[in-house]
Amino acid sequence: MRKEGIVMPRGSEELTNARKEEIIGACASLYETTGFKDITIRDIGEKTSFTRTSIYNYFQTKEEIFLALLEREHRLWIADLEEITRVNRSLSVDAFADALARTLEKRGCMLKLMCMNLYDMECNSRIENLVSFKKEYANALRTISCCLEKFFPDMTVNNIQEFLYAFFPFLFGIYPYTSHTEKQLEAMRLAHVDYTHCSIYELTRSFAAKMLAPFGR
Repeated sequence: MRKEGIVMPRGSEELTNARKEEIIGACASLYETTGFKDITIRDIGEKTSFTRTSIYNYFQTKEEIFLALLEREHRLWIADLEEITRVNRSLSVDAFADALARTLEKRGCMLKLMCMNLYDMECNSRIENLVSFKKEYANALRTISCCLEKFFPDMTVNNIQEFLYAFFPFLFGIYPYTSHTEKQLEAMRLAHVDYTHCSIYELTRSFAAKMLAPFGR
């Protein structure tokens, strides 16, 4: 079964991967305008080219679908990080901080999922799905390490580890600091919170530049 204009590939493995991607894409589309708790498997199924019950052949819970979406977001982020090392022989602290911030500027969905729904996704996913995500997360750690090793050769193994221990927890807090609803903004105004808006790019660039300043050339 398919919608007009969508051609499903032949072969069970290709078909499985294509349907998983379609489900993940439908989930991502809904997440742009609807909260995690309000999205159901029925909602996701209505955006796919096959029956809702067919989703259970690929994912047992909606949390598994969201975890797969987060895994895909990490994969795309890693590809951008790898591109930085591929096209640049060297980078200054400011140039690397800028490039790193640009990669995260494109990953709002990833940052939103990490800060708001990671616990629910991990607790309600089968171990094989969780392991698959953790492997991509480990790839992200290694890729950042490779960037640091290439562009900042004065950094020791401990220096790099310290950066990772600071940077990855930092990722969990970016989204709440940069994305607010009108209701949240009004509440801060009424509570007299001294708030200055910063973008994902601005926060990341500033943080990375300060962390790496001792290793600049």
